[in-house]
Amino acid sequence: MNRYAAAAACALAVAAASAGAADYAIDPTHTFVSFELPHLGLSTQRVRFDRKEGSVRFDRAARSGSVEITIDMASVNSGVAALDGQLRGKDFFDVDQHPTARFVGRDFAFTGDRVGTVAGSLTMRGRTHPVSLQAVRFDCYPSPLFRREVCGGDFEAVLRRSLWGVGDGLPDAAPDEVRLRVQVEAIRQ
Repeated sequence: MNRYAAAAACALAVAAASAGAADYAIDPTHTFVSFELPHLGLSTQRVRFDRKEGSVRFDRAARSGSVEITIDMASVNSGVAALDGQLRGKDFFDVDQHPTARFVGRDFAFTGDRVGTVAGSLTMRGRTHPVSLQAVRFDCYPSPLFRREVCGGDFEAVLRRSLWGVGDGLPDAAPDEVRLRVQVEAIRQ
């Protein structure tokens, strides 16, 4: 093998090794972060956060990835203004002292060729605890709109809100366990 062929083979090997990992920007218009919990044992209260941002690094070939999502806690939206004000207050999210929450996931586990779980940590109200988001669905496709690959899915976890100091109303008005739901789409950069 001559030196040009060797150099070309080396360049191809380096390109192939780095081609698998890609960076994605979370599309805030197609990403929803919400939680739900029973209200007084009667119905399900659903609440979303309207502003969030983040990024994903994903390597399907290496079966690895990372994700970071930052949530603007003041953007909490239950559809009831009085409840939103209460959720922003000191007894719940205390947004004056803790304006954002942040999920950082570093451990992707795969089921077949799809992401099955993303384990990481959630920091909220100055406290950090492990959280494992289970994939309800996950896939990637070439978007004709963006002319790039888009990956996304629905993820969920059950959290004990008291771990983060969100204990108001326990246990009479609402239980400690809440279901966190994250529907996310991210565009390859």
